[in-house]
Amino acid sequence: METHTNERVAATTADAVPDYLLSPPETMGQKLKQVGPGIVVAATGVGTADLITSIVIGTQFGMTFIWAILVGSILKYFLNEGVGRWHLASERTMVQGWQQLGKWATGYFGVYSILWGFVYGATAASTCAMALYAVFPIIPLWAWAAIHAVAGFLLVWFGKYHVVEKVMTVLIGIMFITIIGTALLFLPSFGEFMSGFVPRVPDGSFMLMMGLIGGVGGTITMASYGYWLAEKKWSGPKWVSTMRLDSKVAYTLTAIFTIAGLVIGAQFLFGTDVNLRGDQGLIDLAGLLGQEFGEPMKWVFLVAFWSAAFSSLLGVWNGVPYLFADFVQTIRQKKDAPRRQVQETDKAYRFFLFWLTFPPMILYFFGKPVELVIIYGALGSLFMPFLAISLLILLNSKKIEQPLRNKTLPNVILVACVAMFVYLGGSELIDILFK
Repeated sequence: METHTNERVAATTADAVPDYLLSPPETMGQKLKQVGPGIVVAATGVGTADLITSIVIGTQFGMTFIWAILVGSILKYFLNEGVGRWHLASERTMVQGWQQLGKWATGYFGVYSILWGFVYGATAASTCAMALYAVFPIIPLWAWAAIHAVAGFLLVWFGKYHVVEKVMTVLIGIMFITIIGTALLFLPSFGEFMSGFVPRVPDGSFMLMMGLIGGVGGTITMASYGYWLAEKKWSGPKWVSTMRLDSKVAYTLTAIFTIAGLVIGAQFLFGTDVNLRGDQGLIDLAGLLGQEFGEPMKWVFLVAFWSAAFSSLLGVWNGVPYLFADFVQTIRQKKDAPRRQVQETDKAYRFFLFWLTFPPMILYFFGKPVELVIIYGALGSLFMPFLAISLLILLNSKKIEQPLRNKTLPNVILVACVAMFVYLGGSELIDILFK
């Protein structure tokens, strides 16, 4: 009786967690019950861009690139697992890791985060707005965008991580049920589906294939994973096995979702003249589904579109400010001074939450300035190799105890990530500079 009383007292204390939740689970069932940060990673990383990319590639090349989705999910799993392992094994954040690499690394992140946050803040809110505007065109698109940005702001400002996690779990549930439900209407034959597991690259598809592999899952938000682990009170090497399962769940869901988009494109639109571009393409696709299967199908798909968009917005609003607050603490901290875990109430955290929400509203009215888009595209194309190189160095360093350092397979995959993302980034930079 005394033990249970103590646990209830602890649970009512701010940020206190009962002891039985601080011990890592031992069985698979116990570990699955603890899954949460991976759901947030999946909901944040799987957005409308992943959906439209998979549908477009399915429309053009049928079921050919299932294997590419699996490869992309595996690569992103190793990146995400690397971020989580660094946090747990070293008990340091990614920002501290970048500081260890040198001032150039923390400086790069600081510049990148400000530019990225300004443009992404407008893009994410506008994407959410498109879905609701298609259903309720009673107010302008910019007004819907502002409503979504402020809704995310308020939910993160006043809510705790566990509230955000629950909301995002519901959103990803809606997203998966609706998208996979739609895909079930167009199931390919077993032979056709299995043919997509055989690696092949048809003429004219190489860059699309590379983009699909590189685009599966998140980008900068992957670096936020460690803060979500900390919010769950997962701390120290003893949680690594639970974290790995959590990451596997995240990228299994990501692969299933993206393959569902491929099936929709391959079976519903393959061989047609329909040209889907940008997020507007999802609105057009909803209209086509409505014509084929009735108006309710159109609304179901628009709900899926909105869930994908708003879950991504909410994950970024909650996760990326942690990185910025940690960056501010790192550059201000004096040598050998005690370090504390960043909190959602930190001034720097709330500043970046404000930065994501309100200044980008300027772009609702004037569009994206060309110069800013060029800078954003250039920095965005270089973030993934930056993260992969960081993990290669940090996870092979003496800061990590030998059992948890990189083995051969993670090193090979991270090197492959660097090569692929450098190639994609170089191609994007060439397009930006010469086209």
